[in-house]
Amino acid sequence: MARKSTLLIRSSFLWFLFMISLFITFTTTTAQSSSSPKYVGDGCGNSTEQSPLTSGYKTNLNNILSWLSSDAATSKGYNHTVIGTATSDAVYGLYNCRGDVTGTFCQFCVSTAASDILRRCPNKSSAVIWYDYCILRYSNHDFFDNLTMTPIWSTPGTKNATNSTQEIQKGETYIQSLIKNATSENNLLYALGEFNPGGSLGKRYGLVQCTMDLTSEQCRKCLNGMLDQVPKCCAAKVGYQVGSPSCLIKYDDYMFYKISMSPGSSPSPDSAKNNSSKTKTLIILIVSVLVAIVLLSCGIYFLWWKNHSKNNDVLLSKSTLMSIHYTSQHLEDDSLNADLPTVPLICIQQSTDNFSDSCKLGEGGFGPVYKGSLQDGTEVAIKRLSQASSQGIDEFKNEVIFIAKLQHRNLVRLLGCCVEKNEKLLVYEYMSNSSLAFHLFDEEQRKQLDWKLRINIINGLAKGLLYLHEDSRLRIIHRDLKASNVLLDDCMNPKISDFGMARAFENEQNQENTTRVMGTYGYMAPEYAMEGLYSVKSDVFSFGVLMLEIISGKKNNGFYFSEHGQSLLIYSWRLWCKGECLKLVDSILENTYTRNEVTRCIHIGLLCVQEDAVDRPTMSTVVVMLASETMILPNPKHPAFSVGRKIREEEPTSNASNVDPSINNITISSILPR
Repeated sequence: MARKSTLLIRSSFLWFLFMISLFITFTTTTAQSSSSPKYVGDGCGNSTEQSPLTSGYKTNLNNILSWLSSDAATSKGYNHTVIGTATSDAVYGLYNCRGDVTGTFCQFCVSTAASDILRRCPNKSSAVIWYDYCILRYSNHDFFDNLTMTPIWSTPGTKNATNSTQEIQKGETYIQSLIKNATSENNLLYALGEFNPGGSLGKRYGLVQCTMDLTSEQCRKCLNGMLDQVPKCCAAKVGYQVGSPSCLIKYDDYMFYKISMSPGSSPSPDSAKNNSSKTKTLIILIVSVLVAIVLLSCGIYFLWWKNHSKNNDVLLSKSTLMSIHYTSQHLEDDSLNADLPTVPLICIQQSTDNFSDSCKLGEGGFGPVYKGSLQDGTEVAIKRLSQASSQGIDEFKNEVIFIAKLQHRNLVRLLGCCVEKNEKLLVYEYMSNSSLAFHLFDEEQRKQLDWKLRINIINGLAKGLLYLHEDSRLRIIHRDLKASNVLLDDCMNPKISDFGMARAFENEQNQENTTRVMGTYGYMAPEYAMEGLYSVKSDVFSFGVLMLEIISGKKNNGFYFSEHGQSLLIYSWRLWCKGECLKLVDSILENTYTRNEVTRCIHIGLLCVQEDAVDRPTMSTVVVMLASETMILPNPKHPAFSVGRKIREEEPTSNASNVDPSINNITISSILPR
C-alpha cells in the first residue's frame, strides 16, 4: 500500500512539474517576445573630431552613464543632464526611451546601452548608441535642444515587398499622418498606430518619435528628413527602421510596439477587438493552468499528509537544519535560505560593469568583492564565489543560512544572493568606511579614531556578539572575529561581517569539537587552536584581543616580532601587574581619554583573554561591565600564551596593498603553543 502511495505521489508530482513547465514556457515566451532590448547601431563620431580624453572627463563620463541608468527607472522615459564644470571635462548626456516603453524596462534598456557604449565606442569624447527601445547619447559639447540629423542609420526589414511603389506610397502617407499627430499641439513628439493599406497586403504598423528636448518644428523637420531616406535604403522591403540622434521612424507588418497605446496613437477598431479577444483568451488559459496547478498541489499534499500522518509529531529542529554537513562540491538551490531575496544575475552584471576591475573592492579567501548598486540606487558590496575555491562553497552556504536570519544594527546585512549560470554571489549592504583594520592599523587613518569613536566601536561589537550568543533566533558562534571582519558605516558604527565560519548551537549546548581548526592567527582562543574546542567563550577571547588592539592601535598578530619581543596580551598583562596599564594606550590619543574609562576597558579586555575559558565572562556580563562605572570587576588571571604558526608569516606582496582590508583572508594554521 505504501509503495502504491509513493508511486502515486511521484506520478502526481511529475504531472505537476509538467504543468508548471508548460505554464512558465508559455508565459515567458509571451513576455520575452518583445522584451529583450536589441542593439541596432551606434555613432562613435568622426575620429578626426574627437578630443583626447582627460582623466577628469573619463570620471565624469562614468558618473553620467551611471546617473542616466539609475534615473531611467524613475523618470517618464527621458532625461538629460551635464556633469562637470570645466570646459574640457564637462560631459553632456541624454537618454530617450521609445514612447511605448517606460519604467523598469526602460531602465533595463538604458543600463544595457550605458554598459555597452564604452565598449563599442572606446575613448570617444562623443558617441551615440541605439537599441530598439531606447537611445543613449553623450558629448563634450552641449547638444541639448539642438536638432542632430547625422549620422543616419537604417535597418531594412527581411521581407520583400510585392508591390514596392504602391506600398511605399501608402506607407509614406500613413507615416506622414503619424508625424502630424506627433508634432501637433499636444507636443508628445511621438505617435504610433496601425492601418490597412487594402487588398491582400494585410495590416501595417508604424511609430515615429523625437527626443524630448526638440520643439515640434524641429521634430517635424527631423522626421520628414528620415522619411526621405526610406526610398534610398528600404524601397524593396515591407518594413524598415530609420533614425538619427534626434528622431526615428519604424514601420512593419507586425505589431512591434506594446499593446497599451499612447495618446498620440491611432489604433483601429478591429485592432482593439483583436487585442481584447487575445487578452480574454490569455486570461482564460492562465486561469485554467493555475486552477489545474492548485488542484494538483492539493492532491499531492493530501496524499503526502495521509502517508505521513503517523509521523506528524516529528519536527525538524533549527539546530538540525544548521548542522547539516555539506560534502558536495556543487551548491544545490534547495540548501539556500528561502527567506533571502534573490537578485537577477543581469542586474549584478550591469551594476558591476560585468565584474570589471574598476568596480573591484578587493580579494579574499572566498573570492573577489565588487561594489555595485540595486535598481533603487542602494549601494551594495557583492561577494563572488571563486569557482576554484571548494572551501568557499561551504562559506557561501554558511552565510546564506546564518546571516539572512540575523537582524541587528551591529551586524552587516545580507540583502540577497544569486545562484545563476554557475555564479554564486552574496549581496551585502555597502560599508563606505571600509573595515576597522583599515583605520586602526594605518598611521594616518588611525588619527581619525579618537577615544569617543573607539569606545563606541567596542560597545557596538559587544552588543553585536551578545545578540549572536543569546538574543538571536539561532545561537551563533562567529569563530573569526577580527579587525578586518568589523566594517564601519557612514557614521563609523561597527558591524560584524563574514559568517563563513560561523556555527549554531542548541540553547542548552555549551561547546563543540572540530578536527578542522580554521581561524586567524592572533585571534584564536587556545582551547580552540590546540584542541578544536569552540564555544561562546572562544568569541569572548577574540573580542578581548580586539579590545586591546583598539586601545593600543597595535596588531596582536605580529606584535611578538616588534621591539617588545612578546605578544600584545602578555605585554598588556605585565603592564597591568606593574600598575602601568596606561602605557598601553595609543599615543595618538594623548590626553583626550578618561583615565578611569580606559583603565576599565583594559581590565575587561584582560578578563576576556584569560587562558582558561571558564574564567572568561560571557558577553552579557561584558556589556554590563562596559555600561557600569560602579560594578566591581574580578582580578584578571594570566592570559593565554601566544598561539601561532611554526614559521613567521611572509611579508605581503606588492599587490596586497590594493586589497581592501575588509576582505577576509582565512588562515589555516599549524598550531603550537609558544
